[in-house]
Order: sequence, then structure tokens, then C-alpha cells
Amino acid sequence: MLTTLSKPQLAANYASGLWCDETVYALALGHAQRTPDAPAGRNSSGVVSYGELVEAADRLAADLAAAGVAPGQRVAVWMPSRIETMVALLACSRNGYVCCPSLHRNHTVAEIIELVERMHAAAVITERGYGADGDRHDFLKALEGCTGVRRVHALPPRRAGEVGERLFPAIAAGGDDLPVAQDANAVLYLAFTSGTTGRPKGVMHSANTLLANARAIVADWSIDRHSVIYTLSPLSHNLGFGAMIAALLVGAELVVHDLPARSSIAERIVETGTTFMFGVPTHAIDLLRELEARGWSEVGKLKGFRISGAAAPRDVVARLLQHGVVPQSGYGMTEAGSHHYTLPDDDPELIVSSSGRACRGFEVRIWSTENPEIEVPAGTVGQIGSRGASLMLGYFDDQSATEGSFNAQGWFMTGDLGWMDEAGYLRISGRKKDVIIRGGHNIYPARIEALAMRHRDVERVAAVPVADERLGERVCLAVMPVAGRTVTGAQMLEHLDAEGLSKFDMPEYFLLLDDIPLTASGKILKRDIIDRVRAGTLVPVSVRWQSKPATGSTGEGGTPAMAASPAQGD
Repeated sequence: MLTTLSKPQLAANYASGLWCDETVYALALGHAQRTPDAPAGRNSSGVVSYGELVEAADRLAADLAAAGVAPGQRVAVWMPSRIETMVALLACSRNGYVCCPSLHRNHTVAEIIELVERMHAAAVITERGYGADGDRHDFLKALEGCTGVRRVHALPPRRAGEVGERLFPAIAAGGDDLPVAQDANAVLYLAFTSGTTGRPKGVMHSANTLLANARAIVADWSIDRHSVIYTLSPLSHNLGFGAMIAALLVGAELVVHDLPARSSIAERIVETGTTFMFGVPTHAIDLLRELEARGWSEVGKLKGFRISGAAAPRDVVARLLQHGVVPQSGYGMTEAGSHHYTLPDDDPELIVSSSGRACRGFEVRIWSTENPEIEVPAGTVGQIGSRGASLMLGYFDDQSATEGSFNAQGWFMTGDLGWMDEAGYLRISGRKKDVIIRGGHNIYPARIEALAMRHRDVERVAAVPVADERLGERVCLAVMPVAGRTVTGAQMLEHLDAEGLSKFDMPEYFLLLDDIPLTASGKILKRDIIDRVRAGTLVPVSVRWQSKPATGSTGEGGTPAMAASPAQGD
């Protein structure tokens, strides 16, 4: 795999102390040897110690090696937030494999199969029936067509009350004589993300790029082995994965979010002794509503809350501070980690209004929107460019995309727009990428539009965001039908499902328009629709796709619903 690593870069990062020779497995092994009974991971049923975690990782590593998985090959992990993801990462670090846990709940079986084939996965670890359409399509059966896969571990869904269940119980002990990988600069983490077209790109990270960012965050926010880190974001997402790396770095306890729907997050925080949280604005809003409904002025030992995925509303930041919780406003991305954030002693106004400053070992500069080679002065909006110790090693199997992401001076162009003040505090003013962020989940309009255009009665289509107080944004599908024909929101949802759109990406609003304007170059003028919706001159109708289990062998089925109010139930 080609990467951006160079000898000067290696030398500079080692000389500055930003990088070192310690792998993620070596860190966990050290914790297990010093404090084997210390809690490493907690789910809703119990706690796993560092000793148990490393023992399970050793067994899994031996099993994968016995199956013929070679160093450098990819191990795909597709399951909900489970302690087994920590085990898989450590096993990959131990044997020199590349771990890819960024396969999400909202993915369909077909989408995961495509990614498994693209990464040439040699092993797959999954939970039976998982995914957007796992109740209708057999992932394990589909995997049989992936000839490069040498080993599959299909875990049963974890049930409440399974306290003390051994991790990967079907794998026997062994492999003590296997050599342990030592290269902290080898690719360890592969995370699939997407650009404006919605085609996933594989971001490659090493132990050093991951740990450089984690070292800065734990130092700035006083996170240590006595901390309890609770991630409301799934471990498949970069935010949740970052929480896991931080915990493994210092030997802290990681609490995964596997509670049933409508469970009390506040009670969970108190019960676990959580000191620091990771989540998106929607999580913060839900927590605040619960605290205020209960009349709580504080919530256990919780002191810090990293809010990412989208900008936190001003009132959310203020209300968290009133409850004794300091929000960490920040900016980051899969390619570079959580490299910008506010500090615990920052003025509340800076927490509310900015994304903080660059952490140790990272730099951001603002470049002209017209020419990425020209840096603009402080206070001027431009393209955000970055570089530093936590920057990715490149895009997997896509050298042209890697090279095209940098300007001539070696700065990674994020695709986002912002400005920086004289003190280095970053403000995000918009994004060049066409992405709708619903509760921290990225939805790509280009994919929805491409599928919608396959409907025979559709002439033009636009997927646009509709503001939502809790989730940030929801998807509205605007359709201009072919002359003389019409189409309903329910029909479009049925069509999108039949074309393979994940239920988690389904539009929740619908507009039937006589005309969708075009630019002079023939492109859909989305801004016109967005502005008219905001002004109230266009009023979308609320729609909801409700999938249901199959009654036949194919497992196809679903129910579109129309409503007069915004869809609920998130």
C-alpha cells in the first residue's frame, strides 16, 4: 500500500516526540501486565479487565494467523458497539493486520460486500443479522462469494444478562510463539468515508497518527488511567474509535453505548462513574432534556463532553456549562483526527463561538477559495488546509485521490470553509462538500439523487437539508416529475428502498415541484430550494419509511407513511 510517509517526515515527528515506537497492542499489553484487573471495557452487562482483553486479543490473533491471514492484510469488522471491536483492533495491532471497523449500522449487506471486496479483506468479524437490511438479506451467505476471505467470525447478538461471557469463546488458547508486530508506522486502521459523490474512500492511519492526536487530547483534558470514557458515538465512527484509542493509550475504562432505546443516559453516566464523554450534538440535547426533566443540577462525575459531527448549538453549550459539564467544541475529520478543540479553561464565549485551536503537533492555515496556493490573512474566509502528526497516510488503493488532496506546499485541503482569528481560534463557516448531517450521521445527497433519477416518472430531483432543532438536519427530497405525470412521496420511498438505499438515509420530507431551476451550466440550483424552504414559501410534507420483516423467503418489504408533522422516534 502506497502511503505519504517520507524519511524527513519520520525524522521530524520522532525528533519532536510526536511519534514513537509503541504500538496500540504494546500499550494494552503494558496495562495488562501492570494492572491486569483494571477495567478496560464496559457494556450494559458487565466489565472486561485489561488482562481479559489482551488474553482474548492473543487468542484471536493466533486464530487469524492459523487461517492464513498475513501481515498487511485487512480484517473487516461489522457489528454494533461491542467490546469485541477492541479485541479485534488489538489482535490486528499484534499481528500487523489492518483493522477496518468503520462499517456502519446504516450500511446494507450489498454495500458491505462491496467494501469487503474493495479492501480485499482476508477476515471478517460480524454480528449475525446486523445492518440496515440484515433482517432481509443474509450477509454470511453473500460473503461466500468473496473468495479472498479466509476466516469469518459471526457472533450472536449479545443479550442482556450475559455477564462474564468470555470474549470469542469459540477460539481456543494458542499462538504464544507468534512474533509480535513492532512497526508503529505500518497501516493499522482503515476507515471508509466519502466525498461529495458519496463514493467511499479508505483513509489509512498508523498507530503513530492515531496516538499523536490521542496524546494531545488526554494531556489537554487531564484524562488518565483513572478516567472513565463513555462514547455515545458507535465504535464504527471515527469519533467513537478515537474514544477507544484514548482509553487504550492511558489505560482508562471505555464504556460502550449499547443501551436499549429510551434508556436513561443520565443514570448510565452516574452508574459507570463516567468522567468524559464523546458524542454528537443530538446526544448532548437528549442528555440535557433528561437532566432538566429530572431537575438535576449536575450528572455524577461527568466533567467534559467532546461534541463533534456537527456544530453544537449555542444554547446547548451554555446549558451544559450550567450543569457542571465543560463542552469540548472542536473540528476534525477522519483524515486528520480531532485536531482542533477548545480547552477546559477557555472562555465560555470561545467554546460557544469557535472550534478551538490546533492541538500539539498539528497546524491549520486558511487558503483562498479560488486558489489553494494562496494563504489568506486572519479573519478571511477560505479553504481549511491542515498538516501534522495525526494526518492520514493516504487513501487506500487510490493514489490519485491522495495526491489530489494536497496543495503544492503539502497542505491537506479539507474541503471545508472557515476563518481563523489572530489567536488561532477556528470558525467553520460552511462546507464545500455536499453532505447532510443528521444527528452526526453523514448522508450523501448525490447517492439519493442518483437512485431517485432511476424512477421513470422523475425529470429532476434534489436532496436538500431541512433544519431540525434536535438532529441538526433531515433530508428533503424535491422532485420535478416528467411532464404529464406525477409521483408521491410514498412512491419515491418505495422506489429508493427497491434501489438499495439504506433506511437510515431515507428522506423524511418530500416536495413535489412544477419546476426545479438550473444554473447557467445546467446544474440543479439547490440553493433556491433551500432558501425557499427556510423562508416558508415552500412547505415540505413529512414522510417516513417504515421497513418490516419479510414474510417470504426474499425478505423484501416495507411501508411508506405520510404524516403532517416531522417524523419522530430517533
